[in-house]
Amino acid sequence: MISAPRRSLALAVAVLAAGGLAACSSSSSTTGSTSSSASAGTPVRGGTLNIVAASGPDHIDTVPAYYTADYELERAYTRQLLQYPGVTYSAAGDAGWTTDTTPAPDVATAVPSAANGGITNGGKTYTFHIKQGVDWNTTPPRQVTAADFIREFKAFCNPAPGGFVGNITYYAATIAGMNTYCNAEQAYFANTKAHAPTAANIAKYQNTNNISGLSAPNSSTLQINLMQPASDFLYMMAMPFTSARPVEYDSYIPNSLEVDQHTISDGPYQISSYIPGKSITFIRNPAWNASTDSLRKAYVNKIVLTEGVTSAQTQLSDMQAGTEDVTNDTPLNPASLPALETGSNPNFKIWPWSSTEPYIVFNLRSPDVGGAAGKLLVRQAIEYGLDKIAVQKAFGGPPVGPIINGVIPPGNVGYVNYNLYPDANGAGNTAMCKTDLSKAGYPNGISLLYEYQSDSTNTRAFEAIQASLANCGIKLNGKPEPGSTLFVDLGNSPVNAKANQWDLGQPAWIPDWFGNNGRTMIQALFAPRCTVNTNNYGCYNNSTVNSLITAAETSTSLTTAGTDWHQADMQIMQDAAIVPIMDQGFPNFSSSRTKGAVFTPNIGEVDITNLWLSNG
Repeated sequence: MISAPRRSLALAVAVLAAGGLAACSSSSSTTGSTSSSASAGTPVRGGTLNIVAASGPDHIDTVPAYYTADYELERAYTRQLLQYPGVTYSAAGDAGWTTDTTPAPDVATAVPSAANGGITNGGKTYTFHIKQGVDWNTTPPRQVTAADFIREFKAFCNPAPGGFVGNITYYAATIAGMNTYCNAEQAYFANTKAHAPTAANIAKYQNTNNISGLSAPNSSTLQINLMQPASDFLYMMAMPFTSARPVEYDSYIPNSLEVDQHTISDGPYQISSYIPGKSITFIRNPAWNASTDSLRKAYVNKIVLTEGVTSAQTQLSDMQAGTEDVTNDTPLNPASLPALETGSNPNFKIWPWSSTEPYIVFNLRSPDVGGAAGKLLVRQAIEYGLDKIAVQKAFGGPPVGPIINGVIPPGNVGYVNYNLYPDANGAGNTAMCKTDLSKAGYPNGISLLYEYQSDSTNTRAFEAIQASLANCGIKLNGKPEPGSTLFVDLGNSPVNAKANQWDLGQPAWIPDWFGNNGRTMIQALFAPRCTVNTNNYGCYNNSTVNSLITAAETSTSLTTAGTDWHQADMQIMQDAAIVPIMDQGFPNFSSSRTKGAVFTPNIGEVDITNLWLSNG
């Protein structure tokens, strides 16, 4: 997970075989306070939860939403067939972590399995039964049906600006007919004069064409046929992409302001006010029936998200003062972490996690400075030259997370502790940086355009990166922008082949799921997918890596799969496609009145539907 969404122009999905890999749970070496407000007494109902954000979510529409800030809010107003519980844990891999990262029934009556008859046909057919009483907040309330879930899948490859699903690769590589359907829809709307991407035309296309692998034997049964068995398919079905989609959305262009301001909810809260760039207000959804929802308690009466507070210190001060309660899109102020780490505040904890956060990605298509970012020696110079210790300090020091030198973070299948670019244990190797830069044809240095998230914490990280690379003659010209647009622009591949877009970028990646998660690391970021709405920001494509991905995903041996993933990791690092920096945990602080604030690994933030307020 957690990158943010991009969008589509023309789909050229490389369908990767989904196999029987079973991965282990993730782990982390992060440390910090082990206390948690999750055990702070008996929950109470009532009050207004105040959430503070720099720029807030970049999507309300569940199809393109692919960002931590989106996920935190989607928990309140959307439901999926499967979703994750939110319970406290002390370490990645303990019982609480396992519960948190194992899909549980949400709208579905049960998690399909071979034992309960939900997985049949040799592992290629999944049958989901829908709970009765899960309703949309329409007038009158209306039961959520199998057709609502099929509607969501049909919206995955819509032609609307910014409307394409956040990660089509998972589903196009597994669901029968998904790839064919997407390619056909993209081709149909490629001629905008003949087929303008209006709301009516998009809805008509989707309602008159089918995905062969999806069917609804009746209104409360969804059946999904796969091309071949995929042992990680249940994790895909727990992603917010697979939310139910109401028929009312057919009246609007996907990902439009009209959708955002006319959302239909099947979760415990509904959006009562949406003012782009300023605020989002949620109130209780009267159609939500708690007896159908074992995952969300919905203690608070109202949730108010306030956007525009870009300073992490201001956000922290507001939470300490009690005017705000929890965050949405900004890491805690790193300068404040040492005091928080040594204190005994029960509302502060560094939650163990597993991530490649942040990392530097190279725009291999950029024509700037003679195509410098596409030159291996330039990229290797940066691999050597970066002072990762300085970046680690910018985020709060070693307690926040260890330095890493490979694509796969610790605790995941395929992880090996190695470093192809020796750098004094993370402090950087200026001499090798200068040598490689000179060999690349830039003996007098080089200036590159660097795109990063504009909040104060990521700005500190950029400044550390900028300063360390300046030592070997690499000047980074910063291009800051809000998190709500950063990932959209990083993933806009056709545009990124033009001049003056970006040469280096500063994204972050957390696996989309944990446990059986090989598909969410190497494949998600490095499988060939040079389109709009890509997670492969640099348009990296290596045939050896592609073959290793296929081999790992089709392997029935965990040991063999782990070897394949590591070899792919090594090849990517030999090509210097990215510069890994840290495996961050999640430092979390909430106001003193906030109780039960539990970090949820698959959301990437606290679960706002299960915390409560001590003073209502």
